[in-house]
Amino acid sequence: MKPSTLVLVRHGQSEWNAKNLFTGWKDPDLTEVGVAEAHKAGQSLKAEGRVFDLAFTSVLVRAQHTLDIMLRELGQTDIEIIRDQALNERDYGSLSGLNKDDARAKWGEDQVHIWRRSFDVPPPDGESLKDTAERTLPYYDARIIPELKAGKSILVAAHGNSLRSLVMRLDNLSPEQILKVEIATGVPIVYEIDASGNVSSKRVLE
Repeated sequence: MKPSTLVLVRHGQSEWNAKNLFTGWKDPDLTEVGVAEAHKAGQSLKAEGRVFDLAFTSVLVRAQHTLDIMLRELGQTDIEIIRDQALNERDYGSLSGLNKDDARAKWGEDQVHIWRRSFDVPPPDGESLKDTAERTLPYYDARIIPELKAGKSILVAAHGNSLRSLVMRLDNLSPEQILKVEIATGVPIVYEIDASGNVSSKRVLE
């Protein structure tokens, strides 16, 4: 295996992030702030001279829009982009579209906290972080790792919880540890992958 690079970027701020709504598989676009975050992410990667062979994203517009902006900043709009719902955000089920404060008023603060911050307790009709990892990690193993093993540099634009699933694997974190990890919007996380397939370094481009 050749050395390779994997860069993970959570989409920029979405319209529903700004309104404090549970989003999940709903499909709002970026705010002006989110667009600016995506431009900054692309500029940060360009400043490092990053060149990508392939990009992956979800089927949701906020992640795709973020990726498109980054690739324009990089001058790399001609690379192949693979879109798959395996990289979608966690499905919040019955919480989707609700204001988080309204959800607390309806179900109670303790219950909403459990749904948001436990590893394996899903909200009604939705997914837990464990459920999200159970679709995201097999996809990573089947589609992304082979490209890394071929020595390619990969850019992934996705979502807070699908990326937390990947970070849990890459950083060798336990389910308890990953619950404390927050993925900032529009901030690239750069992993260098060594010839053995292990993470040799990690940098967050604040």
